[in-house]
Amino acid sequence: MKGRGAARIARGLIPVAVFLLAWEALVRFSILPGRLFFPSFTEVMERFYRLVADGVLLPHFLKSLLRVMIGFTLGSAAGLLVGFAMGWNRLIHRSFHPIFSLLYPIPALGWLPILMLWFGIGEILPIAIIFICSFFPVLYNTVTGVRGVDPDLIRAARTLGAGRRRLLTTIVLPLALPNIFTGFRLEAGMAWRVIIAAEMVAIPTGIGALLMRAESLLRLDIIIVCLMVLAVMCFSFERLFIVLERKFTGAWRGSPEHPPYV
Repeated sequence: MKGRGAARIARGLIPVAVFLLAWEALVRFSILPGRLFFPSFTEVMERFYRLVADGVLLPHFLKSLLRVMIGFTLGSAAGLLVGFAMGWNRLIHRSFHPIFSLLYPIPALGWLPILMLWFGIGEILPIAIIFICSFFPVLYNTVTGVRGVDPDLIRAARTLGAGRRRLLTTIVLPLALPNIFTGFRLEAGMAWRVIIAAEMVAIPTGIGALLMRAESLLRLDIIIVCLMVLAVMCFSFERLFIVLERKFTGAWRGSPEHPPYV
């Protein structure tokens, strides 16, 4: 089992290694014009080391990470609670579904101007953006999971004497988990994309702000470092929820991909 896992990792790393070698060769042998505007991979890694050693990258990264963690946690928790209520109670679903259906198509960054007027330029602004970004996908996937539970299972459990609380914890929640984790996984990476965009537009600190500062100075090496940090964090967050999904859902896990409930 471990051997197969190592082989899969190796197969995944080979294309990455080939890409990095090709990148380095194209720049080193001047196949790509202008090293100022297309630094080599080793030059980017040297700049990454200098940014870390000089104490520039880490504070910006920690700012972005903290914003993502707070906004994602609050937005996911709210989406989970409201989604369970809408999925379990038909009246609540009929009352709130039309409202959320109107709000859901609005991109998270579309709320940025009004949030700037409400909260100003401060720490609440990026957290609010991530909250909105995380809330709706988790909400819709939770509703899908709860409403997708087989009614026969619920009726059978009630016949055997299961109360509402036991139904939710032993029947509905386990069967809805694959959909819930789909929502988490979708937004784990999207939260980072949104916070970078928000920081680029309106926030003076964070990876996005560092990226924009580098752009104004024509420092493509720093820009690529910021993009690489973003790529690694998006990948890491998404993989984390894949691992958690497998751990908590086990052998009865459903399909990893479920369309949102409409």
